[in-house]
Amino acid sequence: MLLIVLLTNTTAAHTYAQGVAVAPTNTSGSISNPRILSGHTDNVYSVAWSPDGKTLASASRDKTVRLWDAASGQNLYTLTGEQLGFVMSAAWSPDGKTIAASTSDETVWLWDAATGKNLRAPDMRFDKPINLLNSVAWSPDGKMLATASADGTIGLWDAATGQSLRILTGHTQAVTSVAWSPDGKMLASASWDMTVRLWDVTTGQSLRTLSGHTGYVYSVAWSPDGKTIASAGDLSVRVWDASSGQNLHILKGPTQDGLNSVAWSPDGNNLAAGTSGGDFTLLLWNAASGQYLRALSGHTQMVTSVAWSPDGKTLASASRDKTVRLWDVSDLALVP
Repeated sequence: MLLIVLLTNTTAAHTYAQGVAVAPTNTSGSISNPRILSGHTDNVYSVAWSPDGKTLASASRDKTVRLWDAASGQNLYTLTGEQLGFVMSAAWSPDGKTIAASTSDETVWLWDAATGKNLRAPDMRFDKPINLLNSVAWSPDGKMLATASADGTIGLWDAATGQSLRILTGHTQAVTSVAWSPDGKMLASASWDMTVRLWDVTTGQSLRTLSGHTGYVYSVAWSPDGKTIASAGDLSVRVWDASSGQNLHILKGPTQDGLNSVAWSPDGNNLAAGTSGGDFTLLLWNAASGQYLRALSGHTQMVTSVAWSPDGKTLASASRDKTVRLWDVSDLALVP
């Protein structure tokens, strides 16, 4: 059973966190000395920027979503709720007004981003237990939500009513990540079955299976122009032509560390990925050439999520070390 929870009882639904203000100078941290956002008490699984780039949302195993002021580092809200499970991912609606979170308790939670209040909507339910929702993503028009499930299925939901629109089946193991194409016509999914699949959202048909990874695939992301897809898994990031399915590049870092998150820069020129071992670094590549650029060091455990700010000047990362880090990449010549 999948339940979307949007309660209007705000006293139990969220808490106003005091937070710690950070001096406004060097607000994004530096490439070698990132700003650290602390407050979570367990693994941080996901980080996401608001569309205007002013706020960050982080999702954690501590059963909360935290909203951070990107300029000051202040913790604005700590979002929680009764019977809320581990929060696996968080996503902003395209208009920046609502935050969706997928959880381990088979639910999607929604909050008002401006006030931290939970909202109310009809329940969203599967007809069988699914155990865990690994990922949630809004459609570009904000009308639908997609969820990635541990039972190998993908759910499509009406964001306003909570109605189930379609269940996509085809993966043979857990689905770890879902991402909408920029035009909203297709969905990409990553899975433990070592594949990426592309889906027609209207028909629910599986259009293409991208094979080549030799281990679990943990993350998938569309390029801003919709022509290319990046996926992270095993020891590599793979870049695919979205139309033909051709594997354009296999990107690896200087060490043999697993890669489990990937994100495009807003201009589509560069890719960032987080590592699961070794020095727990963020790795950067030129997307067009596949050239490795550099590593960013600082986290002390697995990097679970990476996200570029909308202006491309800051890279955010989440980690099992319970922190979010902000890296100032504005002065870094990423493109050779």
